[in-house]
Amino acid sequence: MNLLEQELQVEESVVEVRDLSREYVLKGGNVRALDGIDLTVRRGEFMAVAGPSGSGKTTLLNLIGALDRPSGGSVKVEGRDLTDLSGRDLARLRRDRIGFVFQAYNLIPVLTVLENVEYVMLLQGQPREERRDLARAIIREVGLAGLEARRPAELSGGQQQRVAVARAIVSRPALVLADEPTANLDSVTGGDLLETMARLNRELQVTFLFSSHDQKVLDRARRLVRLRDGRVESDQVRG
Repeated sequence: MNLLEQELQVEESVVEVRDLSREYVLKGGNVRALDGIDLTVRRGEFMAVAGPSGSGKTTLLNLIGALDRPSGGSVKVEGRDLTDLSGRDLARLRRDRIGFVFQAYNLIPVLTVLENVEYVMLLQGQPREERRDLARAIIREVGLAGLEARRPAELSGGQQQRVAVARAIVSRPALVLADEPTANLDSVTGGDLLETMARLNRELQVTFLFSSHDQKVLDRARRLVRLRDGRVESDQVRG
């Protein structure tokens, strides 16, 4: 690979995972959740990681999202090796460059929809009017206009997950990690949410990386990586 090709690869890659492993020490013995994973996520991808329970999907997302530390190998996000970063730098990376969508929504119950969506920007120190304007705009984008003053308990599961998606993308992170985002939703609601995320991926060029058992997510992904026993079993790019 020549120098130009290397520069292009760095520019196009949001995540680079090399020889990644994660081992947990348990009473019954050590468990190797990931075993030598190599993976590159490029800017603008709409990508899913699939596999049976225990295959390492959530562990992989947690390592990419700097929520856990690897036992071996490396994870780079926008060219920064996470193993070289301090705890404070990792917290900044999660705040500024990675959006998270969790199965259980993880909204702050005492905050309104608007306040939940703008929360990351508040932590970033963005001016009040600027963050409110951005939050209102993305709330419209995910189909929740008019619900800005409601709290999570006043919303359906699908609406709560749309708030979580809006919060994840409002500050334009490099990557959104979505761990089983449709698992608690019925088929129609999950399909509608997936369509919203696919549209945001196309229109805003937000990079999405899912872990999921949901066949709708796997069918919709333009790239599907399958894990088994902590290793990459297949990596398929689709049109």
